[in-house]
Order: sequence, then structure tokens, then C-alpha cells
Amino acid sequence: MKQIAFLTFLLTTTLCTAQIIVKGVVKDSIGQPLELANIIAINTATKAMASYAITNDKGEFKLDLEKNTAYTVQVSYIGMKTFSETLSTIDTNIDKNYTLKEDNVLDEVELTYEMPVTIRGDTLVYNADSFKDGTERKLEDVLKKLPGVEINADGQIEVEGKVVTKLMVDGKDFFDGDTKLATKNIPSNAVDKVQVLKNYSEVGQLGGVTNNQDNIAINIKLKEGKKNFWFGDVTAGSGVAGTDDLYLLQPKLFYYSPKYSINLIGDLNNIGEVALTNRDIRNFGGGFRAPSQSSGTSINLGDNGLSGLTNIANAQKVVTKLAAANFSYAPKKSLDLSGFLIYNSSRLRTRQESFVQYTNSELGIPDEATVEMGREASNQGLAKLSASYKPNPNNQIDYDVLGRISDGTEAQNLFSSVVGNTNQLDKVKPFSINQNLNYYYTLNENNIFALEAQHLFKDEDPFYNAVLANDPTNNEDGPNADAFDNTAEGLGLDRNQFNYDLNQERRIKSNQLDAKLDYYHILNNVSNINFTLGTILSKQQFNSKIFQFLDDGSFFDPTPVINEGLDTNDTEYNFSDIYLGAHYRLKTGKFTITPGFSVHAYGNKNIQFGETFEDNFVRILPDFETRIQFKKSENLIFRYNMRNSFTDVTSLAQGLVLNNFNSIQFGNPELQNALSHNLNLSYFSFNMFNYTNIYAVINYNKNVDEIRNLTNFDNVIRTSTFFNSNFADESLTAFGRVQRTFGKLRASLRTSFNYSKNNQFIQGIQSVNERFVQSYTPELRTNFREAPNVSVSYNYSVSNNNQGSNATTFTTNSPTLEFDAYIWKSVTFKTDYAYTNQDNGTGQSQSFQNWNASLSYRKDRDAKLEYQVRATNLLDVDSQVSNGANAISVFSSETFIQPRFVTFRLIYTL
Repeated sequence: MKQIAFLTFLLTTTLCTAQIIVKGVVKDSIGQPLELANIIAINTATKAMASYAITNDKGEFKLDLEKNTAYTVQVSYIGMKTFSETLSTIDTNIDKNYTLKEDNVLDEVELTYEMPVTIRGDTLVYNADSFKDGTERKLEDVLKKLPGVEINADGQIEVEGKVVTKLMVDGKDFFDGDTKLATKNIPSNAVDKVQVLKNYSEVGQLGGVTNNQDNIAINIKLKEGKKNFWFGDVTAGSGVAGTDDLYLLQPKLFYYSPKYSINLIGDLNNIGEVALTNRDIRNFGGGFRAPSQSSGTSINLGDNGLSGLTNIANAQKVVTKLAAANFSYAPKKSLDLSGFLIYNSSRLRTRQESFVQYTNSELGIPDEATVEMGREASNQGLAKLSASYKPNPNNQIDYDVLGRISDGTEAQNLFSSVVGNTNQLDKVKPFSINQNLNYYYTLNENNIFALEAQHLFKDEDPFYNAVLANDPTNNEDGPNADAFDNTAEGLGLDRNQFNYDLNQERRIKSNQLDAKLDYYHILNNVSNINFTLGTILSKQQFNSKIFQFLDDGSFFDPTPVINEGLDTNDTEYNFSDIYLGAHYRLKTGKFTITPGFSVHAYGNKNIQFGETFEDNFVRILPDFETRIQFKKSENLIFRYNMRNSFTDVTSLAQGLVLNNFNSIQFGNPELQNALSHNLNLSYFSFNMFNYTNIYAVINYNKNVDEIRNLTNFDNVIRTSTFFNSNFADESLTAFGRVQRTFGKLRASLRTSFNYSKNNQFIQGIQSVNERFVQSYTPELRTNFREAPNVSVSYNYSVSNNNQGSNATTFTTNSPTLEFDAYIWKSVTFKTDYAYTNQDNGTGQSQSFQNWNASLSYRKDRDAKLEYQVRATNLLDVDSQVSNGANAISVFSSETFIQPRFVTFRLIYTL
């Protein structure tokens, strides 16, 4: 791998250094530099665009051209007459300055080629064809080649270091702006322009009075031939892996017109290629944003779905189905309707082998080796309807309703070297309805009102069952008992059974209203003041019951002797927050300063078995932001806020909750809120002169009144509860990325650092756990239009975990290589390879690798049919390994994955 990286670097460096650099300054007629002027160089012989540049704030530009070649150079700027001349290179660099004159006539200028990148105010426009080389198939293939744009490990789009919050196609939301669905499904040949909208505000009336600098949206402009017609593609494939037949069917159809749009996405396969995973569906918010997200209050309603949802990449066998439809319709200019339906089904088979070694010998916990095999079945459905009504520029009403329902089952067989054999079953059929109503009203140019309200209803019914083997003739108590015997005794189970058939039913209902009214008063053209009146009203009801089935099938209701005999829960939790906030926003020179605070009146009450626990108090939460705008594409931002966090009903309920058979918890009804200080410093710079993109961020968090776990072990069975502690936890994270383009080579370096200090309470002993993780990832990527392209990256990370005298260090080395080539104008070859090596600090290391490849043929770029052979896991690696550590243990695991798959596919393009 190092040899390949070196050869790639040597080749691309040689190509870059063989070029002639033309640099200079573009000015107006009075000698003032022109920022964001466009310069393009067209080869006079081939008529192809050879290079382009955009001037920086000093009017400087730079072109990379070939030796001994003639070019037509065009210099343009809005409101100026375009200048054109013929320039011939020899073998030395050239200094060239240009002066543009005002164009009062504003005649249209006919340019032979479009600029690859143009900047219009806060909008950055990429001409997609300027970056395509013929190997692209989906939108993500195009985005990866755009300077300043990245696809992160979670499949999200990042622009200039910031996650894109909304994606549109021709101005219409694509599945409420979900970027992952768009990047994986929109065909690349339909993309004309990629518009990056900085400082994006969904409500135009609030654009001038709120800080939107972190909001970035992307609008995909379609090619003219893709409008008012159906476009997309249908993929069908099959293959063989061992004795299993493989199949794949993926229709992706789109229709866009000025009045309405329709998007249809289907997926049926058993090879693990999915548009949305179970986790994606669970995290799919449908564009909802809590009105109180900036108030300083956060309340956790909990998530009682399947806790162990597996990543598709970590499954041995995967069968998935997806049907998704999205529409938008504008019956008249003032009314927009949109919505979507998503159905997702998956069946997974998993296997994992693990070993856990407990580092603190005083705890007396034995080491444990486990083999876990599981089957997951999940059916999920989402439906959303949205309406936006804008009768005039001063009024806007938005309404959204999102319904979600699922049916999930997770069955696991676990063999433990300590506990023995256990069969577990988790089942849940939750549903939720989320409604959002917003009204924005502009009274006059100085007074704006905004009402935002959101209501959530959620009903969850998790069921847990565990069956553990038992020897009824050996039911000892105390330290010599079998692994589960003491726990069974404490739970009050009938121990004269050959199996402990343990069950728990739970029901959690959540009802929450989150609403606020904002008033913005514009004092002058550089400042405004904002007053906010808001509330959060939340009610949760929690019921549960533990019971046992006996060997003869009869029902046994245990009477626990621990936790005050509470084997059931009957808890009602009511929370209220009424707050008043004030913020002042001032622009002065390069500075934008926004100090503010909010005053909160909290009401906290939970009722359990007729007993009431109540806490009412008032708290002031300050916040502050300073933004320094050095220039249009460079800024520094500092933020501070104090946050009050509240837990969910499960952490308050006194009765037992079975997370699983070896992890039992009970709540604390007197639990209070957690208070934290949060500081953030971020820097961003995007220099179009030398295509250098720099992004860095530092976060510091200090929890001064943390909600903590108090954990006790009986063998490997842990029981935990919660309490408030004034021991402060701290964390410091830093992330940085530098990206620069050198001719046809793009180089980047990503680094991250994470330090945390947490207080742990185990077996009644308080200890401090310190963790430091650092990671470095350099990457080189070529961007040729005709030649093959290579991307080489290397990740090096070190994780140190310290608790008292115990210290562990894990080191990971992971080089990756991606290669793609467009050959003979008809054949596309792609391959990617990754190697991962992990060292646990004792001289022992484990490694695994993954290699995929595909070969495609289509007669030309406009051909309707494409034939493809794709192979995944070419080396037929059966498992991946990982190592880690926490406050009390060191663990390693081996996860078994899908075998080598080879499939033949036919792709038909509409």
C-alpha cells in the first residue's frame, strides 16, 4: 500500500510540476481589485477548457497550463465587459494583469464554456459536467469530486466542514431534504448544476434577523432534457454465493415539472446494498426541528425501540425491501403541498464472538468469553404531509404531520463462559405522531413575529424474554453460587426449575408540546433585539411488570426481596418549562455579537404508587455568540451556552427494568436535572485562489451536576441506578481538516482529538476515568477528465484509556485505495481496497481487509443499457475484529460478515 501511495504521489506531482503557471491580478478601471472575477483558459486547438480561476479578495488569480500551447483567455465580472485574448505559453511562468471596464449596455456575453465554479453572493454554483469523467453513476459520485464538498462516514454531505441540512431538486425538497436518499439514488447524468446555498433560511422573513451562517442547503439543478419527462434507471441483477442465489431489483424513477414532482425509489435484494438502514429510518426526522432547541433546556423522552440494531455491514446475511415515494405539488403560487411515504423491511442474521477482561481485580468479576448469534426482523413505515401557504410576502403558514410505525423482533442465542446458554427475545411495536405548526408575520419593516409549535405523541410497548439454563439441584447462595443464582434469588424467581424463563412487559406513553413565540424588533440596519416566550409541557406514563413462566408452562409472579419489592412500575412523570428569553444582535465592522439569556420556571413531578416527588425552581441560562467575518469566505465563531438537561421517565421509575438478563436497572424518583457549560470555537476559510479549504473546531463541555450511574456487579450480572453528583465531568474535542488542490491533485488532512474525564461509581467506589483518542487521516485524490483516477488515504489512530493504575492503549492503522477508470469511452472499472490493523498495546495485533470491484459496459454515455459485473469481499474474509476499553474492562470482538458476492447486473436508463 505504501508503494502504491508513493507511486501515485510521484506521478501526480510530476504531472503538476510539468505545467506553466499564469498568475496576476484583475482590477477595474480605477485600479481597485475585483474579487470573484472569473478567468477561463480554452485550448485553441482542441477547443477544450484547460483551466479556470476565481480571484480572491486581492483580485489575484492563478491558472495551470501546459507548455508550448496556445490558449484563449476570457476574463469576466458582473457589470464589466468581458475581456478576451490569445495567450501562448513556452516553458516559463507568466505574470499577467487584466483591467476590466464597466459595461453600461449589459449585453449578453457569449462564452464557449461555463465556469466550473461560480460565486453569486452566498451561493456557490458547481457546473457538474466540469468535474465528471464518465465513471459517475449517482449524485454522490459527482459530489465527491467537487472542491470543498465531502461525503462523511455516515453518508452525510459536508460543505466547508458543515453538514448540509437540506437537499432540494429544482427548488423542491427531496424527501424533506434527506441527503443520504438523494446521494444514493439521483442519477449523475441528470445533474446539471450543484448550488450550495450558504446562510440558508427556510423563512425569508427571518433571514435578516437570525444567525443562519451554519445553515447550508444544496439545490440540484436538473439538465433541461430531464424536466417534464420521467427519468431515472432500473437495475436488475442476480448471482451466486455458495449455495445461495443472489438477487437485486432497484427501480429509481423521477419526474419534475414547474408545478409538481414525483420521486419513486424501490429496493429488493439479499446482498446487503441498501438505500436506508434501520438506523437511518429511526433517525429520519422528516425535517422536524424542536422550537426549544436553542432555549437552553433539553428533555430526553427516551428510546424504547430495539436497542441492538445491527449495522448492515456487520451482518452475515441481509434481506431488505424498500418502497419510497415523494411528491410536491403547487396548485397555485401561494400554496405548496408535499409529502412522502417510506416502507422499509429488513431481515438480518448476525454472529459475534467476544472476550471481556475486567482490569480491576478488587471487583472480583470473572473474565467472560461469549458467542452471540442473532436474527433481526424489522418493518418500518413513515408518512408525512406538509403544507406551506404564503398569501403575501408578510405572511407564511407551515403545517407538517409525520406518522411513524414499526414492528421489530430481535432473537439472540448467547453462550457465555460464565453464565452458560441463554436465549433472548426483544419485541416492540411503537408508533408516533409528530405535528408542527409555524406562523410568520411581518407587521412592518421593523417588527416581525414568529410562532412555532410542535406536538409529539409516542406509544412504545417493548417486551423482553430471557431463558437461562439452570440446575435446580445446585441452588447455592453467596459467592459459590452459579452466575445467575444470586440474581434469581434477589428477583424472587422460582429456582426449582430447569430454566429461568424471565419476562418483562413495558408500556411507555409520551405526550409533549414544545412551543414558542418570537418577536424581532429591528433597531437599525446593524442591530435588532429578539424576545422569546416559550414553553415545554411533557407527560410520560410508564408501566411494567416482571414475571416468570415455569417448566410446566404455568405463570409465576415473583415477589422480589430487593428494591423494596417493586417488580412492577406504575409511574407518571410531568414536566413543564415556561421561559422568557432576550437576545441582542449587533453587527459592527467584521463582528457580529449576539449576547442573550433566558429565564426558566421549571416544574418537575413524578407520581409512583400514590407517592409524589416534586421539584419546582427558577434558573437563568445565559448564552453568547461572537462571529468575526474576516472576509466573505473566512470567519471565526465563538459560542457559549449553559444547558439544563432532564432525563426520561425510565430513569425515575423505582421498579426494576430489564435491559437484558445481565443488565438490570432501577430508577431514582428524586433525580434532578444536569447542568452543563458548553463552549465552542470554530474557524473556517475557503480560498478560491489556491482552492484551499480549512475547517477547525474545538468543543469544551463541563457537567457540574451530572446524572450518574451507580453500578454493582454480582458475578457478570450488573445492577445500576442513578443519582446526581457534583463531581464534574469534562470533555475536550477538536477536529480539523485542510484540503488543497494542486492542478489535478487534491490533498487533504483530517485530524481529531478527544479528551474526556469521567467519574465512575462501581461497587460503591468512586474513580476517575480518563480517555484520550487521537486520529490522523491524510488523503490524496486525482481529478483527471481523461486519465484514470486514484484516491489513497491512511488513517492512524491511538486510543488511551486510564483509570487509576490501569492503562490500555489501542493503535489502529488503516490504509485505503480507490481506483476508477473510463476506458475506450464505454468501459468503467472501479475498485476499492481497505486494510485495518489493530494493536492492543501488548504486542498482539489483529487485522482484516476488504476488496471490492466492478466492471461496467455501455456503448456510450447516452446509451440506455449498461451491463455490469460487481464483486464484493473479493478475498472472502469471513469476519472483522475490533478492540476497546472502558472504565473497568478491556474487550475484543470478532464480527462475522457476508461472504464474497459476485453479481451480474443490467441497468436500463430512462
